[in-house]
Amino acid sequence: MKKLILIGFATFLALSSFAQNGTKNFIDQNYIELTGTSEIEIVPDEIYLNINLREKDTKNKESISQLENKMFKALKKIGIDLEKQVKVLDFTSNFQSYWLKKKDVMKSKSFQVLVHDTKTLSNLFSTLEKVDISNINIVKVDHSKMEEFKKEVKIKAIKNAKENAEILAEAIGQEAGRAIYIGQGYSNNYDTRPRAKNMMIRGTVSMAMEEEAPDLEFQKIKLEHKIMVRFELK
Repeated sequence: MKKLILIGFATFLALSSFAQNGTKNFIDQNYIELTGTSEIEIVPDEIYLNINLREKDTKNKESISQLENKMFKALKKIGIDLEKQVKVLDFTSNFQSYWLKKKDVMKSKSFQVLVHDTKTLSNLFSTLEKVDISNINIVKVDHSKMEEFKKEVKIKAIKNAKENAEILAEAIGQEAGRAIYIGQGYSNNYDTRPRAKNMMIRGTVSMAMEEEAPDLEFQKIKLEHKIMVRFELK
């Protein structure tokens, strides 16, 4: 009973305070509600590839070590930093199958390679193909400053809401004041799957052996954000 009396007294004080100060709950205020939107497109600067070296592709004429050295030499030739841009993903062999079926032991080794632009990418494909390494797949694209772009698109969305609120309020002879409510907002899940416009990507690469690598252009990464904001209407 004492608790109920105290709660009732606190509520009474709060209501009295609103009445004395003449302030209103935001629900009782005149407001204009807008959904701000923003969209930016980003050229990816992180392109991730998987390169799979397999002894069986050479009919066991070249060992994994030989294939690996050949690949490293080709990558260095086009300016790839082996320490920073290349890492081992997997190393396997059919050793168990050898004991069961008495076939030759053949090894395979997978690498992830990071390139930062499409010119280097096209050089990589054509250079590796020249040394008979063609089991290459592009697995993901991204941007090194993606978090900064995510912030930028949110800021642009809320500014868009403010601009539209001012335009509409002015049309009826009023003003859009301070924001009295900001919703959580919605951002799209940007697609990291590689989508190239002027190239075909297959497990086995087939490109014309030209002196200059073909021009490649990736579809830009699209970031979108929507946010609902209520502004005081004066």
